Amino acid sequence: MDRTDLRVLKGLVANGRAADVALGEEVNLSSTAVARRRKILEEAGVISGYAAIIDQKKLGYSITALVLIQLSSQDESALVEFEEAVLECPSMSFCSFISGENDFMMLINVRSFEEYDHVYRRELSKLPHVSKIRSSFLMREVARRRVAPIILESDGRL
Repeated sequence: MDRTDLRVLKGLVANGRAADVALGEEVNLSSTAVARRRKILEEAGVISGYAAIIDQKKLGYSITALVLIQLSSQDESALVEFEEAVLECPSMSFCSFISGENDFMMLINVRSFEEYDHVYRRELSKLPHVSKIRSSFLMREVARRRVAPIILESDGRL
């Protein structure tokens, strides 16, 4: 991976649908060179896919809850059972095992606080091994990046 690969990645992060010709003009390469580099980055797993970014509010999902979950046990079977069960939660858009006082962090998307109450009762409270659920609601989005800029910066290590 070199500085040119990083420039190609920056261009693709900004516009994943960019044509090789347009991307080549942006990074000062031929479209053939861009296509070759893109293919290499995809095959190496650096680029793991392309996706549409959806405005959930336009679809009526204006509330996002940040949910911290503490389990009653952290043994392997409890973790596996929880992780398998959380995949069945249709309101969950993100879940991660975390360090610290809590065990998991989730993002839940709903249309209203009443709907969140329904999700809490029907999905979250029924997850296995849960001892504590803490919810906070995202009030205003300040920033959303697909990739932290530092990841695509060349700092001389290349």
